[in-house]
Amino acid sequence: MDSPLTSVNERNDWNRCRYITGSVEGHYESYFQRANHPQRPLAFWIRYTVFSPKDSPGDAVGELWAIYFDGERNQITAAKEAFPMVSCSFSSERLDVRIGDTLLKEGYLVGQLSKGSNTLLWDLQYTGSQPPLLLLPNSFYDRGFPKAKAMVGTPNAAFGGGLMVNGENIRVDHWIGSQNHNWGEKHTDSYAWGQVTGFDNEPEAFLECSTARLRMGPVWSPPLTFVVLRIGDSEIRLNNLGQSLRARGSFDFSSWRIDSGNSRKRITIHIHAPKSAFVGLVYNNPPGGTKTCLNTKLATCELTLKQRGEPERTLIAKHRAAFEILTERQDHTVPIIVEGY
Repeated sequence: MDSPLTSVNERNDWNRCRYITGSVEGHYESYFQRANHPQRPLAFWIRYTVFSPKDSPGDAVGELWAIYFDGERNQITAAKEAFPMVSCSFSSERLDVRIGDTLLKEGYLVGQLSKGSNTLLWDLQYTGSQPPLLLLPNSFYDRGFPKAKAMVGTPNAAFGGGLMVNGENIRVDHWIGSQNHNWGEKHTDSYAWGQVTGFDNEPEAFLECSTARLRMGPVWSPPLTFVVLRIGDSEIRLNNLGQSLRARGSFDFSSWRIDSGNSRKRITIHIHAPKSAFVGLVYNNPPGGTKTCLNTKLATCELTLKQRGEPERTLIAKHRAAFEILTERQDHTVPIIVEGY
């Protein structure tokens, strides 16, 4: 792993905003922070976004999203608000975002959000010295393919501070999560995305994975599955294009299985959650139209790692896996509680 200083410099570069004011190409760019209580089924997800529709840059907005998942009460509290770009700023040099009066900078985020009967406030700090993690091969980030990019600025970040959810104070003390960054001209047409920030029996391990399908006119690509696992001093990257095509990845609205590997190493993954653990969100797409995101941060992940010459290892996270599905289908039966504009 790189030194903390190198990691900060890398994060500054990877977290710089790619949005170009006035561009007609269409663009979305999101910075999201997520963390789970170390033992209890509690989690938060806070997302700062710029959205600019294709051919209409004057309609660009900043979006603020917040969700609190309470698995003990089977409650999900969510809110979203859009702000005119004149009240927003996104740094092209480092992680430095302002949307209205809310802030996100390297190491902390503070803000509040109200929508309908829900109000969420946060004043959080986070630390983490691990270098950024790239879900895709490095060369993909400077190419036009794929249209959407995703990376983790701070894996296994430790969060502290406070949340207030509808008047209830929630102490955040060493909740483990991540700071993430994604961007592109359009959302991926269909995907499942998963992340585990520390397994129950391997607290320092970190998993990032995705199964995606792309639509080119009337033709759909086969599933492409990318897997990156950090464990011990190793980073196992099953994410080049050939590997992603050979891997098996299949998902429905509550369960996802992956089998990816080669002659030296193999990873199998099962991520799943009950429908009641998901919340439905509507994402606007820069070229037009919308996507539905089925989102939970309380999924279960079971991972098996086989490496030549080493004992087989099984990693388990009982209720601390992130699991998102992006779809245009309407038969998922998950309640949509955060709409578009």
